[in-house]
Amino acid sequence: MSHLARIELEVTDLESLCRACRHIGLTLVKGKTTFKWYNGDSPCDHAIEVPGAGYEIGLVFNNGKYELQTDFWDKGIEAAIGKNGGLLKQRYAVERTRTEARRKGYRVIEQQTDNGIRLHVRM
Repeated sequence: MSHLARIELEVTDLESLCRACRHIGLTLVKGKTTFKWYNGDSPCDHAIEVPGAGYEIGLVFNNGKYELQTDFWDKGIEAAIGKNGGLLKQRYAVERTRTEARRKGYRVIEQQTDNGIRLHVRM
């Protein structure tokens, strides 16, 4: 059954989310005020466009952070961001870590492993 679902991810850094989206082939559209889902359009502050999917992901500002909402009825959403948004969550965590490390003057080296992503943070 189609319905809006909240992806368990609190976004506090839009630039890191933008880089995460770009890395997995999505587009964050800043200032887009509606996103598509089964019942039409729903209000949001920004939206993520998913190539090959008829629906989008909405970013709704709430209590100082953005919540992500989407309709997983469109299987293209899950194919792009992983089950429950796992791929997007992982990439956002990598980009946030990279941003904070660089802000503190550290160097970040990313390594793909069989189990995921390993980040080496060095001075």
